[in-house]
Amino acid sequence: MKGLVLLEKVSIVECDSYDYKKVEKKVFECLDNIDSLKKQIKKGNKVLVKANLLKKNFPDEAVTTHPYVVEGVVRYLQKLGCEVIVGDSPGGPFNEKSLRTTYKATGMFEVQKRTGCQLNFDTSYVEINNDNAKLLKHMKIVKAFNEVDFVVSAAKLKTHAMMTYTGAVKNLFGTIPGLTKADYHFRMNSIDNFSNALVDICEYVKPVFSIIDGIEGMEGDGPSSGDKRFVGLLMASENPHALDTIASYIVGIEPLSIPTIKRAKERELFSGDIDDIEVVGTKIEEIDIEPFKLPASTSINFIGGRVPKFLEKWVLNNFRPSPVFNHDMCISCGICANSCPPKAIDMSSKYPEVDLKQCIRCFCCHELCPKKAIDIKKEGLNKKIFNRR
Repeated sequence: MKGLVLLEKVSIVECDSYDYKKVEKKVFECLDNIDSLKKQIKKGNKVLVKANLLKKNFPDEAVTTHPYVVEGVVRYLQKLGCEVIVGDSPGGPFNEKSLRTTYKATGMFEVQKRTGCQLNFDTSYVEINNDNAKLLKHMKIVKAFNEVDFVVSAAKLKTHAMMTYTGAVKNLFGTIPGLTKADYHFRMNSIDNFSNALVDICEYVKPVFSIIDGIEGMEGDGPSSGDKRFVGLLMASENPHALDTIASYIVGIEPLSIPTIKRAKERELFSGDIDDIEVVGTKIEEIDIEPFKLPASTSINFIGGRVPKFLEKWVLNNFRPSPVFNHDMCISCGICANSCPPKAIDMSSKYPEVDLKQCIRCFCCHELCPKKAIDIKKEGLNKKIFNRR
């Protein structure tokens, strides 16, 4: 692919704290490095900033996009004369009550108060045709995301139990309404199919630009139960696949080991090669980040090609990681059961019990548990086979 297309531009700037004045300055610098943005975004455009607001976490937990980064993006767009909305479809039920509690915890009400932007409370959806999709030819999308001139993906730099990494592309899964996300998980429960669905969504939404909050990220068992890591970077690009390629490379993850980047390459949306990227701002050679710890579940993503096909299913069924519920920490809220795509979790005894024969290892339960009461168990033989962690 190299030589056939122009280099994609990714902007990187260093930012060493969440001091608001510093963050705003660095967000503006990061976006100003992409000079073509101001040619696309016009005065009067209606733009929806899609933050990663996975669930009711506070900003200092490094689960959600920090409100100061969101605010910097909002002010940048407002300076260009845009009408700006901030929103997401968090995990679990999608209604006004859940949105209010999520917006409050994640600091979005404060962003609204300080900037005068809107927060989206419209939980209706539309059914659209996605002709260029590979799997989601017909899909549901939150109405608000379909009624604006542009969407911005304002993501968080994190590892992910199912997809290894989450950034600009995976963030757009939150344009899908509420529990429809669980339906898509269930229908496309293999890594290949689900990652293709994520690329389908991204290619339909086509964010005008994507920015990743990497001032503090998350490693290990992300996207919500991992360990916070200081990285000190903001990164942005018009191409979300190129942005994810650079971001993953910086934190020591081979880009083409990430399913969404691999799918993008297969579909000739981007090569997955950092040599096909023009980095502006801070150069890659100047960044020295200790590689992120990977999720305990990572091995299930990369078994393909490492054992013969006739053994693959047997190995996966017998040795792949699985969710383990800590009943001492559990508050019996039922979020895990209600969000489980195959309905493999039983709450009849008050505490969750999982049927591993039905479990599709999407780890939505682990992702959405408010008390981090769910671990990912990795069998000893699994560790030896895959030599992980």
